[in-house]
Amino acid sequence: MEFEIPTELRYAESHEWADERTDAVRVGVSDFAQDELGDIVFVELPAEGAELEAGEEFGVLESIKAVSDLYAPVAGTVVAANEAVVDSPELVNEDPYGDGWLIELEPAGDLEHLLDASEYEETI
Repeated sequence: MEFEIPTELRYAESHEWADERTDAVRVGVSDFAQDELGDIVFVELPAEGAELEAGEEFGVLESIKAVSDLYAPVAGTVVAANEAVVDSPELVNEDPYGDGWLIELEPAGDLEHLLDASEYEETI
């Protein structure tokens, strides 16, 4: 199966992606992850201001098949949580790299430890 893996993003082995922006790092789950979960029916995200360590659990995606924990790909402070996906969880399935993003972090480190697109593609 072919999955979308944007080359400008970095990836955690736990299937979260990170997009380094000018003032924050936007985080979501990969096309592969949303496909594996199936239809997502519930999203739980942290409150703004929450402090996260790299690899720390920050939320939950629940689908009709499974419940999956979300892990921070980089340490930082949550500066935004996407309320649209809380209200409409299907956005994670429909547009995982766009409207289906999950949180934005003010990073406390860089993204160099994360996988690039080709390395991530090898893991899936």
